[in-house]
Amino acid sequence: MKAILLAGGRGTRISEYIGDVPKCSLDIGGRSLIRHTVELFQRNNIEVIIVVGYKAEIIKDLLCDLDVKYYFNPFYSVTNSVASLWFSRNELKDEDIIIANADVYFEQNMLDKLLSSRYEQTFLMDSNSELDYLFYCNNNQLIGHGKELKEYSGEYVGIAKIKKIFLEKFVERLEELIKEQNHNFWWENVLYSFIDEITINVVDVRGMFWSEIDVIEDYQRILEFRRNTDFGYQIPTLL
Repeated sequence: MKAILLAGGRGTRISEYIGDVPKCSLDIGGRSLIRHTVELFQRNNIEVIIVVGYKAEIIKDLLCDLDVKYYFNPFYSVTNSVASLWFSRNELKDEDIIIANADVYFEQNMLDKLLSSRYEQTFLMDSNSELDYLFYCNNNQLIGHGKELKEYSGEYVGIAKIKKIFLEKFVERLEELIKEQNHNFWWENVLYSFIDEITINVVDVRGMFWSEIDVIEDYQRILEFRRNTDFGYQIPTLL
């Protein structure tokens, strides 16, 4: 199995607090977020591919002693994550793939939940959260998605798995979207485009801690969790 981490963006909503660094490079106590995620995957014998863009050298320096494969999105400032995924499209074959936004903190229990899913495509959703991007589901099937849903089932976590049996169709659709100049799409739009054609499956991770870093409060929440779970690391002072 492979994991593709999308780490090309800048993160403008939080930049005034953290300066000119990628969100995934933030210290979460003894290590950076990106290193935490890479080491988690590697402990589970999952090959790691990272698509970089903004301040790529910072991420590479943080992981210089780890076995990681990189792709570079040179258009990171004018494209979205679908373009970053397109640059790594040669990895989308032969093996099951996890695709994750690199600014998401999660732990082994959530990865276990994802790995145990037998669906051809699996999105993770938290039915106990409604902070940002929302999913509406019916019997674990994705029906609707967006930030302004009036009826919803939970919040999208930022992690998905695609089994190799579906990858050919997935890549074909990815190529179509890029050919149509949809560079501003999120990578998830590739799967969203299949909603009316097939069953897109959602697995609930309610009760498990995770956080995507979009605003400073998200980062603070991660640091507080790390402090309370007593990992023995020196936790940075909350901003």
